[in-house]
Amino acid sequence: MTMTESTPPTATPAAPAPAEQLVSMTEAAAVKVQELRAREGKADAALRLFVKSGGCSGFSYGLAFDDKIAIDDRVETHAGVPIVIDAFSVQHVAGAEIDYVDSLMGSGFAINNPNAVSSCACGSSFNTDGSPAKAGGCH
Repeated sequence: MTMTESTPPTATPAAPAPAEQLVSMTEAAAVKVQELRAREGKADAALRLFVKSGGCSGFSYGLAFDDKIAIDDRVETHAGVPIVIDAFSVQHVAGAEIDYVDSLMGSGFAINNPNAVSSCACGSSFNTDGSPAKAGGCH
């Protein structure tokens, strides 16, 4: 009787776990973004979510189509929509949800942000440190 040497089966390396998503997007928002990209001839453009200084509460949100990605941008895909977030904005939008609301009061994109400790009535200006809103209205 002869013994044959056998090699133990080799394990297949596990695929890297997908990075946790920084933001989320509702189905209504994804559908509207895809509709707008098609209408504007920007089918390959990403949706850029950004935060800038300004507005009556300190910061305001911005959404725009962009086909340029910087090295330090965060890129995620939600329902076929690539979302790009610059390094400065990441700290302000972690956990936020991009939604599209269509109601009798109007329609548009809304950012539901758990980091915003206060915001103004327009909903596009917010702050994360609790400081009071500035006079002068939304911008």
